[in-house]
Amino acid sequence: MKVLVLNSGSSSLKYRVFDMTDESVLASGLVERIGLTGIQQITHERTGADKVTVEKDIPNHKQALSDVFELLTDSEHGVLTSLSDVHAVGHRVLHGKEAFKDSVLVDRDVVSTLKDFVEMGPLHMPANIGGIEACLEILGDSVPQVAVFDTAFHQTMPEYAYTYAIPYEMYEKYGVRRYGFHGTSHKYLTQRAAEILGKSLDEINLITAHMGNGCSITAVEKGKCIDTSMGLTPLEGLVMGTRSGDLDPAVLPFLGDKLGLGLAELDEFLNKKSGLLGISGLSNDMRDIHRARKEGNSRAQLAFDMFVYRLAKYVGAYYVALGGKVDALVFAGGIGENDDELRAAACEKLSGLGIVLDESVNTGLRGKEATISASESKIRVMTLPTNEELMIARDTKRLAEGK
Repeated sequence: MKVLVLNSGSSSLKYRVFDMTDESVLASGLVERIGLTGIQQITHERTGADKVTVEKDIPNHKQALSDVFELLTDSEHGVLTSLSDVHAVGHRVLHGKEAFKDSVLVDRDVVSTLKDFVEMGPLHMPANIGGIEACLEILGDSVPQVAVFDTAFHQTMPEYAYTYAIPYEMYEKYGVRRYGFHGTSHKYLTQRAAEILGKSLDEINLITAHMGNGCSITAVEKGKCIDTSMGLTPLEGLVMGTRSGDLDPAVLPFLGDKLGLGLAELDEFLNKKSGLLGISGLSNDMRDIHRARKEGNSRAQLAFDMFVYRLAKYVGAYYVALGGKVDALVFAGGIGENDDELRAAACEKLSGLGIVLDESVNTGLRGKEATISASESKIRVMTLPTNEELMIARDTKRLAEGK
């Protein structure tokens, strides 16, 4: 079975084609600046071949998808003989609210329901839905389409963990609660860690940390999420590249009054101008933070220290939530997989939990599956490169085959 995985952003389209007989990647690519001015291009790569870049007018997602299919079936650069080789399509979808606790086969009713959720993700949801509709139009109803939700893995949280301490009617009327995000990544990490540790899903307890420009941490008990750091939106929780993470809600009206900002401007302030960027005044990229703090930049050092401190606090909280029974702490994402200095600093903060790092393994480790804790560590610490696309492909195959 060949599965096409799509991640439709507001002005981009990422794609990857899997051969699910061995889960190998046949081709991947990125369409950029869809519907925007300036250079619009597709970067396409067939596995084992050189990258191909195509510049052309790409006014919308339907045209982007048509161009992708043209490349995928191209005699020189493609990996499909025709569109009939696409056996199923998996779509990354931001939000499923409480309606979708698992991935789902898409039909017209599902699309209609998703349109009701646009207010939960006004930037991402229209693009996610647009990608689905474009696929339905081009491929028709005969090719199974599967929606895989960032929120689904977290739907096993108990009510006391996902409910906010505001009038309960806000949850009943408007669905205001913690939903969590990066669920597809946390699900993959849970399954992969269980494989590596030789445990079944119903017996594994983990703390998984997905850390990139966006960051979230999840407590997994018996293979299921019982708490996660992101909330109604991806703004809550850890310090992130440009997002503030946890914040006293009273900061909003205070800053709104002081700066003369409306709600939309405050939302942008917290989502795009805060986090590492806001603290350091330099960058949202941890690599830049490291360079600057080593040059003596005190605000870069502060940004790093705040990131590590918030991360350690959440790990400690989830250690308690799991009753002290943790099989592994898992680092993933662009920062988690590649930043040995941050992992070392975080583990030093967590020494009170009996965590001991093996510096000889951790130092210089980039993007590999590894156990980085010492033999005497009371909790195993692992790095696992996440693979959300593969998780989407697996769910797509499972549902397309009626399993």
